[in-house]
Amino acid sequence: MKYWLMKSEPDECSIDDVLAAPGKKTPWSGVRNYQARNFMRDEMRAGDGVLFYHSSCAEPGIAGLAEVASAPYPDASQFDAKSDYFDGKSPRDAPRWINVDVRAVRKTRLVPLAELRKHKALAKMALLRPGNRLSITPVSAAEWRYITEKLI
Repeated sequence: MKYWLMKSEPDECSIDDVLAAPGKKTPWSGVRNYQARNFMRDEMRAGDGVLFYHSSCAEPGIAGLAEVASAPYPDASQFDAKSDYFDGKSPRDAPRWINVDVRAVRKTRLVPLAELRKHKALAKMALLRPGNRLSITPVSAAEWRYITEKLI
């Protein structure tokens, strides 16, 4: 089992939105970064733990727990000319972009980015590295335990 931090802008898809969705599940679509795509395509498996992170908002931070709920599959938005995530260069027979489904487990108290930075046990967390802007980052088992047992 692996653990991940997945960022979502709450005005596009919040933890509350996913909890209200059928099956408490949503496709994690629209990822257009190759490294984040590779995490989904090559490393994520159903059942992996997810820290659901609200980004690009007044107070970014961990807002809930979720899990990977599917194997990777082609992101349909890459083929939709009306989508903001359309990619006219992505061939249907070898799609460039994929997604996984994510199932919300529960909403937590918001653990702000500023609070995460205060904990020495999280100092090496990918999210906290200078310049990191990836929407999906791995979380170590020790970081997962620390956050889920001490912070939420």
